[in-house]
Amino acid sequence: MAAFFLPAFFAYTTRVLVVPENEIELTAVRSQGAGGQNVNKVSSAIHLRFDVRASSLPEQVKEQLLRLGDQRITRSGVIVIKSQQHRSLEMNRAEAIARLNALVAAAAHVPKKRRPTRPSFSSKLRRLEGKRRRSSVKALRGKSGLPDS
Repeated sequence: MAAFFLPAFFAYTTRVLVVPENEIELTAVRSQGAGGQNVNKVSSAIHLRFDVRASSLPEQVKEQLLRLGDQRITRSGVIVIKSQQHRSLEMNRAEAIARLNALVAAAAHVPKKRRPTRPSFSSKLRRLEGKRRRSSVKALRGKSGLPDS
């Protein structure tokens, strides 16, 4: 059986950080907008609060999260997400947690380092040929040099 080795960059793309449920504070609040007779009785929106500094996330991810400059992150380092898209409390709860996980995943993403490359010889020739062709087309637009009669 042949050995299978993963490239070095693959380790970053498969690492998924999931925020532990015990570090998230969920509060049910009343939704805004129309809702009929039920709107004043049912608390179906969710306020999610997550303290980044007190969390168990790796230090690099914490720093990246706090550096994001997202409007949902307070000055004290607490992420506040309000979800009221759905009519049910459970669906709003799931959406708020999914949004938090997406935010953490975006902060944990390490972009691939760019390796500088040079244009190939043939691509340089193609570019110069295109410039010559364009130059000749524009030169033909000029005055012909013949006297007007």
